[in-house]
Amino acid sequence: MQPCWLCGRPLGRRVEWHHPRPKSRGGREVVPIHPICHRTLHACFSNLVLARMAEEAEPLSQHPRIARFLNWIADKPPDFHAPTHRKK
Repeated sequence: MQPCWLCGRPLGRRVEWHHPRPKSRGGREVVPIHPICHRTLHACFSNLVLARMAEEAEPLSQHPRIARFLNWIADKPPDFHAPTHRKK
C-alpha cells in the first residue's frame, strides 16, 4: 500500500481518502491519508485555501503549522491518534 499522502509514514488499519483539490472545487483525484493527518489539514485550511494551494502547486509542508505537525508526527506509529485542534 502507498504511504500517507501528507506525512509519508506507512498507513495503518484506518485509512481515509483526501481530495488534494477539494471536491467542492472540482477535484476528482483521491489520495490515502491517516485520519489524524486528514483532520489536521482541514483544521488548518478551508477548502478555498486548499484549492488555491493545489492550483499553485504550493507544498503543504512549507506551511509553518503543517511543518510543525509533520515534525511531531514523524516518529508516531501508523494508527496513532490524538485530538486535533482547529486554528483560532
